[in-house]
Order: sequence, then structure tokens, then C-alpha cells
Amino acid sequence: MEIGMNKKYVVRLSAQEREQLQALVSKGKGAACKIKHANIILAADVNGRAWTDQRIAEAFSVHSKTVENVRERLVMHGLEAALGRKQQSSPSRKRILDGAQEARLIALACSQAPPGRSRWTLRLLADKLVELEVADSISYETVRRTLKKTNSSRTSASAGAFHRSRMRPS
Repeated sequence: MEIGMNKKYVVRLSAQEREQLQALVSKGKGAACKIKHANIILAADVNGRAWTDQRIAEAFSVHSKTVENVRERLVMHGLEAALGRKQQSSPSRKRILDGAQEARLIALACSQAPPGRSRWTLRLLADKLVELEVADSISYETVRRTLKKTNSSRTSASAGAFHRSRMRPS
């Protein structure tokens, strides 16, 4: 049994918090990481089991650093923050197109196709965005993903018919 006095972030649960966590664990409903974090917190409680970080890590198949991080989030930010995953401070990857650039792409895709073409292709749109200096470089796959996010797909013949059929007569 470890007292926990040499730890920087010591877990001391109130009776209400302990009951809440035990209910979450015993019910077994919820996100797996939330239940696992609840088990970690219950095991780390100095007024309860007071297990060592190493023992907790082995018991719940996590790294000891995970146990440290959960304890720190509990002490610094509260129970809800400790149960959930840590929020990213910044996205993993920088966005290729910002909102204004996406708008330019959509406007271009909805415009008249270049001479000699019946419609825009993804590669033509990507090349035109570079030509117009909207983006330094862009792949046709990025163009596809961006257009897929919108409901106005020029490539789908039924898209317009669907929207017109949903309109009510005035």
C-alpha cells in the first residue's frame, strides 16, 4: 500500500465522487476510456485502495504515465476532465484550405466549366485553384474531401432534383 505523500498530485475522493465512479464502473455503460479512467481514479484514491501507479498500470493495461496524467487532470481540472480524454490544444494537422478558400473552391465548382469541358473534374479544380493563387499547391483528393463536406455536389445529377422536390409551392 502506498501512502501517496511523495506524489505531486494526490487523489482524495469524496464519498459522493467515489459513489459516482463506482456506479459508472459497475454499470459498464459508456466509453471504454471513461470506465478505465474511473477505475484508475478509484484505485489511486488514498482513502480507498491507494495502489501504486505501477500496480494500477498493470491492473488496467495502461502505461504508468497514463495513470499520472489522469491523477493530474483530476486534481487540476476536476472529475469530468479526468474521466474524458485530454483535449488537443491544436489540431494534429494544419488545415490546407481555410473558410475563404473553401468558399472560392465551391464557387468555382458551381461555375461554368472551362471551354471544351462538360463539367469540372477534381484535377481541373485543383489546377485552377493553384492558377488563381487560392492555394500554393493542392491535391485533387483535398478538393474531393472539401466538396464532399458540402451538400451541393455538382457531380450528382439527383442533388438538384432532390432539393427542388423538397421545396414547397408558394
